[in-house]
Amino acid sequence: EEMDMLWLGVPGIHEDNPEQQAKISKRLSDEFGSVPIFLPRKQFNLYYNGFSNGSIWPLFHYFPQYAHYDHEEWQAYQDVNARFCEKVLEFALPGDTIWVHDYHLLLLPAMLRESLPDAAIGFFLHIPFPSYEIFRMLPWRAEILKGLTGADLIGFHTYDYARHFLSSLLRIEGLEQDFGRVTVGDRSIKVDTFPLGVDINR
Repeated sequence: EEMDMLWLGVPGIHEDNPEQQAKISKRLSDEFGSVPIFLPRKQFNLYYNGFSNGSIWPLFHYFPQYAHYDHEEWQAYQDVNARFCEKVLEFALPGDTIWVHDYHLLLLPAMLRESLPDAAIGFFLHIPFPSYEIFRMLPWRAEILKGLTGADLIGFHTYDYARHFLSSLLRIEGLEQDFGRVTVGDRSIKVDTFPLGVDINR
């Protein structure tokens, strides 16, 4: 509440009518400081119900028997991440910090880095990051890791999740870490844990 913030996200409304989109966008902007990203229903289903919750979610929660891998869903996931990138670029200003949330947008940090090489980009994963033995089952594991390394700071809930991520970076991408810092080209990435606790003072 103390910062000048702008939220971008999918509103959960599949509206194709430009006039209706404009009305929804205005209300979200005026009342919530938010920018909607409208996605066609089919693309949303392939991206969200398909790859995000049919591949990533079960695998990262150690249920590989429930994960499936579909090229059309993977393509939709890439396309939606690219759509988010386009929308962020419409609003990003020099000096902004861009904070990317969760497993739905694992490719977005690298996409943003390509267009905004000097931007401050953070990423936080709100679910577990699995052990290397589980993560390597994902056909697009290298692409996911490259997507995440576009961030300057990558956050996890627990030390184990961060350790699993760093282990996968080393084994798949050959990137070593030094006390949670990983060098990618001329950039240094910090990997750390940020457990959610109670606001004691409040």
